Amino acid sequence: MTDDFKHYTVMLHEAVDALECENGKIYVDCTLGGGGHSELILKRISPDGRLVAFDIDEEAIKHAGERLKCYPNLTIVKSSYTNIKLELKKLGIERITGGVILDLGASYHQLTKQERGFSFSKDAPLDMRFDMDSDFSAYDVINKYSEQDLVRIFSEYGEERFSKRIAKKIVETRRAEPIRTTKELADIIIKAAPHIKSNIHPATRVFQAVRIEVNNELKNVKIVLNDILDLLDVGGIISVISFHSLEDRIVKQIFKYESAKCRCNDMICKCTPPRIELVNKKPITASDEEIKENPPSRSAKLRIARKVL
Repeated sequence: MTDDFKHYTVMLHEAVDALECENGKIYVDCTLGGGGHSELILKRISPDGRLVAFDIDEEAIKHAGERLKCYPNLTIVKSSYTNIKLELKKLGIERITGGVILDLGASYHQLTKQERGFSFSKDAPLDMRFDMDSDFSAYDVINKYSEQDLVRIFSEYGEERFSKRIAKKIVETRRAEPIRTTKELADIIIKAAPHIKSNIHPATRVFQAVRIEVNNELKNVKIVLNDILDLLDVGGIISVISFHSLEDRIVKQIFKYESAKCRCNDMICKCTPPRIELVNKKPITASDEEIKENPPSRSAKLRIARKVL
């Protein structure tokens, strides 16, 4: 097991309990990470159940593979969860009979490892890739996007109210020479944004927005949720943990739409029956004990749905 790989599994029991794991059924962990959720699922579905786990981070796969090496019923796939249909087909799996867990967002390891370039608190090259094989990074966003596009992603993905000022300053600065490091970008943001009292660092929202853009996070959530609903057997369960309002809003909207009896709003409804039922109408949040142990878990929200059609 790699000694420098740190990962905290958020809402471990709540998310896995929701799956109602059964021996003999097929489960998918779309976001393997440190392997915490996968390990608990494997304990509950062994010896005859099967788990397929996805990740695009080579370091995560190496760590989790070592951690879970005693489970012969685990298949780890190095691929984005957006390829779930294709990858399961390669494995001869047509239906997910048990359930799916989706733990969205970056892992603690990704966010804190200096050379990955996710954090403004540690100077590093502008990177922010989950998939280190990708040739598109934060450097490309910051140095090649138009001022208008920078304003758009800072506003939409970061909900940054000073998007225009920050984007303008970035474009002015990069005219002289490219912006190459996280510290350079953070310093530009600090200079561009007004000095206001806040517990949040001025660069937080912009860094979040750039990370989302680099990794197509919000688009990917929409893709994978719809694919999962296509693949799940009736009775199968999907358990989704999100960490910021933009992700949670997408999950909530898709779950609401797919569970609605009417989606057409016509005088005479011609809608097909809903595909899912909501297991919890309001999101489950981390316990006080967990938040004390792992403060970032305070923002996590768990939504659960069951396939009914």
